[in-house]
Amino acid sequence: MTQSLADIQHAFAAHLREPEINPAPAGIEDRRMKIYRDLIYNNIEGFIASAFPIMRKLYQDAQWHAMIRDFIHRHQSQTPYFLEISEEFIDYLESERGQHPDDPVFLLELARYEWAELALFVADERIPDDELDDTDSLLDHIPLLSPLAWSMVFQFPVQKIGPDYRPEQPDAVPTCIVVYRNREDQVKFLDANPVTARLLELCEGNKTGRALLEQIATELNSADPVPVINGGADTLAQLRSLDIIVGRKHR
Repeated sequence: MTQSLADIQHAFAAHLREPEINPAPAGIEDRRMKIYRDLIYNNIEGFIASAFPIMRKLYQDAQWHAMIRDFIHRHQSQTPYFLEISEEFIDYLESERGQHPDDPVFLLELARYEWAELALFVADERIPDDELDDTDSLLDHIPLLSPLAWSMVFQFPVQKIGPDYRPEQPDAVPTCIVVYRNREDQVKFLDANPVTARLLELCEGNKTGRALLEQIATELNSADPVPVINGGADTLAQLRSLDIIVGRKHR
């Protein structure tokens, strides 16, 4: 019986996804199919390797290529754009990969850490204009978090992970990192602490910097809020200088 065009296309796609399992459509020379197989695989593998360079170094070649093959075979991507393949790969790691003996326990956190750099580099958002003068204090005005600044919390010290450092247990204290893109379109990383992470979490409302720091002092059960406010003022100034937050006039 003659195959329909839809059947041929389905067989063609299935073969490209996993040629070891799915035979190529009948009547197509293998030399021609190899061109498509190599093109699809090499493009996807190359993009994932460039998006997750530290992760790539943690795997032997055979382990790495087996994982990429499994991703191509099993994952149904929701986007046709190559720039979003890295996000699709994280979805695969999170919901489809499952427990695998080749994978380190920190794999998903490392993937999210590495993905953030690319995601911020290509993000369409822009940093709002800063309304404050150099003499204005954010204690008296409103600090706003830049849409190009992400405060991320990890159980593992992802910024230290590499071929020579593979922790097997989470740290006792979470790792807080701010990933951000500045006005020069440079993506950078700032090691933070839980108090700074909490401060950034609060910089999305309509409160002055002083009010935010007073709230943090209360949350810390601090008997004297003055040291928290003074130290926080320096932190706000640093975050503003890095384009992580911008100032809005308190009217």
